[in-house]
Amino acid sequence: MKMTITDAASQWFKSELALPDQGAGIRFFGKVYGKTQVHDGFSVGMTRDDTPEETAMQVEKDGVLYYVNDVDAWFFERLNMTVDYDSKADEPKYEFVEEKEEV
Repeated sequence: MKMTITDAASQWFKSELALPDQGAGIRFFGKVYGKTQVHDGFSVGMTRDDTPEETAMQVEKDGVLYYVNDVDAWFFERLNMTVDYDSKADEPKYEFVEEKEEV
């Protein structure tokens, strides 16, 4: 499980959610309805949450902590997620790649 936040996505989150330079958190989770490249019937949800608990995956970028809690790890298991910015839709876009099994 790995997460990458692009520069463009980071700037969108900071601007759109008026995040401070330090101390903010964005939590990602799986939600019912929608579709991703690797999930049918589920999509990615996100919310501002500055107090992470029991994180399964996290990355800090530009002073913001982006993370997934243990309870939501099932959605991201064996996946690498890149969070990028879709300029046409003016929103984040999520790209998933399955992790390769090591032999």
